[in-house]
Amino acid sequence: MSSIHPNSMKNIHKLSIAPMMDCTDKHFRMIMRKISSKALLYTEMIVAQSLAYTNKKENFLDFNDEEHPISIQFGGDDPEILKEAARMAEDWGYDEINFNVGCPSPRVCSGNFGASLMKDPEQVAKCIESLKNNSNLPVTIKHRIGVDDDNFRNLNNFVRCTAKAGADRFTVHARKAVLKGLNPKQNRTIPPLKYDVVKKLKKLNPELLIEINGGFTNIDESLKALDDFDGVMIGRSVYKHPLRWSEIDQRVYGINKKTKSASDIIFSLIPYLEEHLTNGGKSWDICKHLVNLVEGIPKAKIWRNQISIKSIKKQLDTEYLLKLTSELKEMGY
Repeated sequence: MSSIHPNSMKNIHKLSIAPMMDCTDKHFRMIMRKISSKALLYTEMIVAQSLAYTNKKENFLDFNDEEHPISIQFGGDDPEILKEAARMAEDWGYDEINFNVGCPSPRVCSGNFGASLMKDPEQVAKCIESLKNNSNLPVTIKHRIGVDDDNFRNLNNFVRCTAKAGADRFTVHARKAVLKGLNPKQNRTIPPLKYDVVKKLKKLNPELLIEINGGFTNIDESLKALDDFDGVMIGRSVYKHPLRWSEIDQRVYGINKKTKSASDIIFSLIPYLEEHLTNGGKSWDICKHLVNLVEGIPKAKIWRNQISIKSIKKQLDTEYLLKLTSELKEMGY
């Protein structure tokens, strides 16, 4: 069992950055850590079975020390395989383990994990128990309000069953998942958001840590949601518009510090990019995320195009990035 009481987790997850496939890799997480020192970061979902059968575990598990606090998200349905995954997560130095029962991808669901697993709360409970009993890390769960339907009794039963198994926190995407007829992108927008359902869940289970996810686009909305929930998870909005969230530490965590501009953040990442290139990495690995920092200013599109084209052609070096970023700084950005 985890030696960390759930109440001691409250501060680290007041605001978290959702796990997003092809988005929340370690490079994006480094950018977010420059924006906020406190927000809880997540890895992309790692299929526990893939981790068990690869010889290159570092490709899945590596992260930078600066990324703490960081949660690793696993997908799977086999308690024995998850047992080994939990041990690896602790050995590697993660702060938390998150179990995915919310992804509506057909490829994921065909493997009987992700959102489809929500239909089998007893199996989810076994998975949570396995993760809890084989590490000293908090074990949390991310799920929808329902799968194909949004029957509240089923949702409440699911949460209570997994809470009994030891889940320390519940991150609830306030939409149901529709597994037949909608693709993953549509599942993020078409099923309506039902915050009232999650509020009812929290009201009936006040002792549980319940975090809300889905549809939040700015800090004001997030602060308002914290009146009802223990935390707020942000997804696509923070990926597409990271600077809109530049005051997370000040407004959510009460830290008095200067807000960083786009140029401040990019300048601070130059050594990281240089090290990545020295180790054989590609500039596009980082710059594909970096370009989202520059928007809503004169010639923003030109700036992004310059960075993107040079990166894709493998012609971008730190000197060129310094030059373009200095131009941003001179404009006050």
